[in-house]
Amino acid sequence: MSRDIYPDYPPKVDEVQAAHIVNAIQDWSIAHGLAVRPPPSFVQPSQDPNTSLAITAPVTLFPSPFPRNCLENALAIQKSYNELYARIASDEAWLRPIVEQYVLTSSLSPERVTQNVKLTSVRLTGVDDFTAALWNVHEKVKAEGYVQDLSLGLFRSDYMVDVESETKGTTTSIKQVEFNTIASSFGGLSTQVSALHDFLLASGVYPPKVASTIKPESLLRSSSSKLLASGLAEAHKAYGSGTTSLPKCVIFLVQKPERNVFDQRHLEYPLLYTHNIRAFRLPFADVLVHTKLDDNRTLIYTPPHSPETPYEVTTLYFRAGYSPDDYTSAGAWDARLHLERSRAIKCPSILTHLSGAKKIQQVLATPSSPHLSRFISDKTVSERLRSTFAPIYPLDSSEAGQEAEKLALDASSAERFVLKPQREGGGNNIYRGKIPGFLKSIPKENWPAYILMEMINPPPLRNAILRNGEVQKGGVIGELGIYGIVLWRSNVEGGDHEGVKEVLVNRDAGYLLRTKGDTSEEGGVAAGFGAVDSVMLVDV
Repeated sequence: MSRDIYPDYPPKVDEVQAAHIVNAIQDWSIAHGLAVRPPPSFVQPSQDPNTSLAITAPVTLFPSPFPRNCLENALAIQKSYNELYARIASDEAWLRPIVEQYVLTSSLSPERVTQNVKLTSVRLTGVDDFTAALWNVHEKVKAEGYVQDLSLGLFRSDYMVDVESETKGTTTSIKQVEFNTIASSFGGLSTQVSALHDFLLASGVYPPKVASTIKPESLLRSSSSKLLASGLAEAHKAYGSGTTSLPKCVIFLVQKPERNVFDQRHLEYPLLYTHNIRAFRLPFADVLVHTKLDDNRTLIYTPPHSPETPYEVTTLYFRAGYSPDDYTSAGAWDARLHLERSRAIKCPSILTHLSGAKKIQQVLATPSSPHLSRFISDKTVSERLRSTFAPIYPLDSSEAGQEAEKLALDASSAERFVLKPQREGGGNNIYRGKIPGFLKSIPKENWPAYILMEMINPPPLRNAILRNGEVQKGGVIGELGIYGIVLWRSNVEGGDHEGVKEVLVNRDAGYLLRTKGDTSEEGGVAAGFGAVDSVMLVDV
C-alpha cells in the first residue's frame, strides 16, 4: 500500500449514530431501487421460492474521497477508448492472428467453419475453449455473411489511483485495471448510490462531525443510468424501419435467476419513459424458445405473456452470455449463433465481445508495444491512453513472455503482480505470492491463457460497507469505472470486418465507484466482495 494522500476520513460515529445512518440507507435504498435479490447464503431459496424479496445492495455508508485530477483525466479519455475498441472490433485482420496464436492451438479451417454441426461437437483443443467457441461463432456467421454492419458498445473502463513517491513529493495518476466490452454493469445502481449519499448529507442523517467533512459541491452525481439508456435508444433509432410491419423492441438478454435485476431495470425504465421504446427481458437460456429468424434474418420475439403480439428486435443488450457458465449445453451455443446471425444490432457483437479479452489489453499495454498506433494515429491521444496502462506481459514464448515467466516464478518479484485469465470477467485472478504455485500446478501449454499485470499502488482509505444488514469497517480500496457509449458502422465487404466506416455516436456516460475491503483481492459487488460507492472530489 502506498502513502497517505487523503485526510483522516471518515470521522468515527457511535453506535446510535451508525444505526441511524444504516436505517436511513435501508429505507431510501428500497424506496429507490438501490437493491439486489438476496444471495442464497442470506435467504434460503425455500424461503423465497418466487424470488420476490429484495435487500439493499452492498453500499458504503459514506462517499469516498477521489482525486479530482484522476477523475477528470478518466472522463477526458473515455471517447478515445471508445474509438480504440470500436476500431479493434472492426479490424479482423489484426484480431484474427492474436486469437489464433494465443487462444487456439490450431486455426479454424474453412471446412470446420462451413460444416453444419453443433458448435460443441467441434473438437476445440485451444488453451481457452470458451474463447475458441466464440471465435467459431464469428467464423460461421462470416461464412454466411453478416447482415448488420452497425455495432453498439456500452463500455466501461476501470481504473485505480496509483500513487508514486518522488523527490519533489507524491504524484497521483490512474492506471487501467481492465476494459469491459460486455455486460458493463452497475450503471443503474451507480446513479442511485450517488443520489443516496447526497440525500444523507442534505437531510441531516449524517451527524455534524461527518457532515462538516463533506462539501455538497464535492459530491459527484452519476447520470449513468439515463445516459446508458440513451445509447440503447440511439441504436434502436439507427436500426430504422426494419423489414417488417411489426412493432419494434429492445431485448435485454439476462441470466436466470438474476440477482442484479434492479440495476438493469434502471436502464430499462428510461427507455420507455424518456424514449418511448419497449424493452423485454429474455433469459439467455430461453432464446431459442421465444425468438425466430425470418427469411431476411430479422429477429422476431414473441413474448410468452402475449403470444399474439410478436415484435421485431432492433437491439440486443447482453447482460448474459459473457461467461462459460452461461453455456452449459449445445443449445446455448446454438442460441448465440442464432442471435449473431440476426439483423438486430448487438451490444456487443461477437467481435466486440472478443475485443474485451485480457489478451487484447496485454498486447496493447506490453512495454514497447507498437500496436496502439495502428488504431490511434494522433500521437498526443495515443500517449494519453498509454499513460493509463499498467505494464502487462504475456506468458508465451515471445521475448516479453520469457521475461514474464522469470518474474512470475520468482517468489519475490511475483509479489508485484496479479495473474489474470485473458477472457472477459473478473473473479478468477491469482495474486502475488500465489502465482508461482498456481503456474506450476497447471500444464505449461495453458499458460498463454493468462496475462501478468503489475499491481497498482492505491492510497490507503477507510470507509464502512453495509452488506446483508451488517456493517463492515476498515481499510478499503476504490476502483473507478467510466462508462462510454459508441455506435459505429463497420466495413463488412466480402464478409471481413475491414475497419470502421462511420462513427455515429461517441460519448462518455457517467461513472461507477466500487469499493472493497483492502484485504479482498476481487472487486465484484454482485460476487459479494465489494460495494457500490460515490465520489467525493478532493484536490491532492
